[in-house]
Amino acid sequence: MTAAIRSEFRKFFTTRLWWGMAIAVTVTGAAFAVLFAYVFTSNAVQGPQAAAVPRTDLALAKAVFTGGIQVGYLLTLAIGVMTIGSEYRHKTITATFLATPRRGRVMGAKVVSLLVIGAFYGVLSLAGSVAAGTLVLRSKGHQPFADPAIWRTLALSLLVLGLWALIGLGAGILIPNQVAALLISVAVAWILEPILSLVLALTDWGKTIAPYLPSRATAAMLDTSGGGFNGEVLEQLSWWAGALVLAGYATLMAGLGTWRTVRSDIS
Repeated sequence: MTAAIRSEFRKFFTTRLWWGMAIAVTVTGAAFAVLFAYVFTSNAVQGPQAAAVPRTDLALAKAVFTGGIQVGYLLTLAIGVMTIGSEYRHKTITATFLATPRRGRVMGAKVVSLLVIGAFYGVLSLAGSVAAGTLVLRSKGHQPFADPAIWRTLALSLLVLGLWALIGLGAGILIPNQVAALLISVAVAWILEPILSLVLALTDWGKTIAPYLPSRATAAMLDTSGGGFNGEVLEQLSWWAGALVLAGYATLMAGLGTWRTVRSDIS
């Protein structure tokens, strides 16, 4: 298993993809942190009618430091898709399984490596967002690290990116075409699923379902607001329940992908 994991890291870090993603994640984290810090601390937004706007130093810090996470998890989702999709596309999956005949071990190595890679990009994202966001918040008179609860949110941010990478791994296996897998995964995660979540939140029966969708579970895991309507904040799960739900999605997708890979005929 150690050799298989080392091989997965070598496959990823010997391409130009990793540092291109690293730059994108860091810059995005910093840019969203600055944007959200200025927006959430402006007088226009901090009015009494804006119930969903963070007001305490802790709530502001969570919203600012995790502002770029949505883009970050889309990038790790794409990495998860390409980790297996590129092997099928370039026909290297045959050599991989010839070198390590136990397919379950190969898939286990991919799961472990993706969790670590997701956490790695989480560190880069937080490095940019925390550095830039702290400067803006302190200049506005806020203390982002006054409450130690902020450290839990930062730590869970690393897990979020790893779990979304595993969701991408499953999507990359279940959708054979790599380009189609990328487009469908990003479209569902970034557009269709968030829209569905908001639509469900408008109905009485949908309010109980919406918090269990991936984007809402991610927001709950980071303990940030999922938005609102007419000044009302949307209901969401506790942080630990959100973590369990998102982990469930990752386990389901990676599990289905592993099951199909182990049983399918690969030439």
